[in-house]
Amino acid sequence: MTQPALSQISSGSALLPPIPEISSSRAEPEGSAAPPLIHRTYLAGGEIIEWTGKQEQVISPICREQDGELKQVILGSVPALTSEQALAALDSAVAAYGNGRGLWPSLGCEERIRCVEKFAASLAEKREELIELIMWEVAKTKSDAAKEVDRTLEYIQETIAALRCSELRSEELLAGEGIIGKQKRQPLGVCLCMGPYNYPLNETLGVLIPALLMGNTAVLKPPRLGVLMFGALQEAFRDAFPPGVVNIIYGDGREIITPIMKSGKVDVLAFIGSNGAAEAILANHPKRTRLREVLGLGAKNAAIILPDADLERAVQECVKGALSYNGQRCTDLKLLFVHRDIAEKFSAMLSEEVSRLKLGMPWDDGVQITPIPDLKAINYFNELIQDAGAHGARVINPGGGQTQGTLFRPAVVYPVDSKMRLYSEEQFGPVVPIVPFDTIEEPLSFYEQTNLGQQVSIFGRDPAALLELALPLSRLACRVN
Repeated sequence: MTQPALSQISSGSALLPPIPEISSSRAEPEGSAAPPLIHRTYLAGGEIIEWTGKQEQVISPICREQDGELKQVILGSVPALTSEQALAALDSAVAAYGNGRGLWPSLGCEERIRCVEKFAASLAEKREELIELIMWEVAKTKSDAAKEVDRTLEYIQETIAALRCSELRSEELLAGEGIIGKQKRQPLGVCLCMGPYNYPLNETLGVLIPALLMGNTAVLKPPRLGVLMFGALQEAFRDAFPPGVVNIIYGDGREIITPIMKSGKVDVLAFIGSNGAAEAILANHPKRTRLREVLGLGAKNAAIILPDADLERAVQECVKGALSYNGQRCTDLKLLFVHRDIAEKFSAMLSEEVSRLKLGMPWDDGVQITPIPDLKAINYFNELIQDAGAHGARVINPGGGQTQGTLFRPAVVYPVDSKMRLYSEEQFGPVVPIVPFDTIEEPLSFYEQTNLGQQVSIFGRDPAALLELALPLSRLACRVN
């Protein structure tokens, strides 16, 4: 299958050396090479401003073969802004909010909705371009990239509908204890919005759009991986919203986010990413007790496979739950607790199922495992596997952990225990640790001790036993199979 031609991208051939059982696109792209995507502008105060300073290179997880070596494709670059430009963008958001008396927070609900709908229409027009960028920047399969764009458009409409319902309820009179009043939601102020690389469009706009609809103004810092699409959307933001309502800045987070937070002018931090990054950002704000935090952080979601579980179904669901988008979703399963009576059989079945997964490029038909966006993550996976090996575990699936450039074959690691880093650290990638257990207190103890967010999936056949286990876990997102 011919790889897609990214507009203005010199893609070369996205080939992998021929090694056993790894699938990749081997067709040369059509057309001649063109310059990479160079974005030399940013959005602040309603203007798309030219930047003549240093640029930050954008590198794709897609590799091509050059002189016998695999090298990542250079997609382009974005401005490496300094604290001066970042603070100016922040001041534009502060001025647009105007202590709640600016134009944007003063507009009626329907007027703000019309602006968001105008932006959504522009987003829909760029659907194909955005799908292509998502594939090249974060290596999502074409179908998953399309789902992300479509899901984002649906989310915008659903958020608009929820706001309209809220506005209708605000017209109702509430009475109690001799008091009659109305309840109405108001904006909070200036928001700093930062989304993650794994859903660079959906989750970034997932924190931005509700903030805008409520009348807040925003400074948006796109994720380092998945950044080029926001350059493509700058005009859409500028044309849809009044000046200063949306400001988009690029560059190193320590250089531009630290001074923004230290200014104390940010009223809301809307951030999706790691625990450590959130703590570092929050530590810079001088008024923590006044800062509102909207956070989506790390997770160590586990499955609990009981001895009477339907193993075939459990294996299928665990492969899907652990390795969707290479295990790079916050909702992915990160740890599989399996009763010792069935642990060996389950592990063998899971290993076999994982071995069937197709590895390749995002545009390959039926591909399930694609390149990892960050090479540092691959080094981290190897560290976790080596640590597990030093404590008695091993990779049990053929070729597990095999690496070529940015392509990493999923590794099923067994038996894992609490002495290993894989037990407690969020791997956020295609490494699947299996923990055998003897009593149910062992997985329950894990949930009590971890400092990460949690979901749980339970597999078994006895409804009474499942209910007894699900009830103490009901404070989590608990899925019973």
